Amino acid sequence: MQELWVFGYGSLMWRPNFKLDEALPAVVMGVHRSLCVYSFDHRGTPEKPGLVLGLDRGGACRGMAFRVVKGNEDATIAYLREREQITDVYREVCRPVSLLDDSQREVSALCYLTDRSHRQYAGHLSIEEQLGLVQVAHGQSGTNIDYVLNTVRHLKEGGIYDASLMVLAARLEAGHN
Repeated sequence: MQELWVFGYGSLMWRPNFKLDEALPAVVMGVHRSLCVYSFDHRGTPEKPGLVLGLDRGGACRGMAFRVVKGNEDATIAYLREREQITDVYREVCRPVSLLDDSQREVSALCYLTDRSHRQYAGHLSIEEQLGLVQVAHGQSGTNIDYVLNTVRHLKEGGIYDASLMVLAARLEAGHN
């Protein structure tokens, strides 16, 4: 098997949980990070859905590219399918990803894109709509507020500024002071 790269844009960035040889800042074109997936289990319920990240059409997304340790490709793909594909809300595709290191290489990386035809696809929601959902949602993995604030904290630590998430986080924090 050729070398396997994986692109992370959310929790995979700081918690990949697979064996890797390299972790480099990277960008993928044609998609952007978005709270566009309803969560019915981890961060919400079917009655009070939360929102989690997906890669949706348009723009560009800064994240991390991970080169998997040779010989661990199949185990990594199996792990990622178990983690990301519980409800098949994401499409597993390989996309060209530009590494943002001195090499400026382009690699083909495994990416999980939002399936716009899936019932959990929320589409583009206004900040007010996102705020209304996130403030009340709670699932198996905790509150949706914690998910958003933790995501924003980690993105900032990685030097990534995501304007819409930053606005939402500021509104959430203002409501909790």
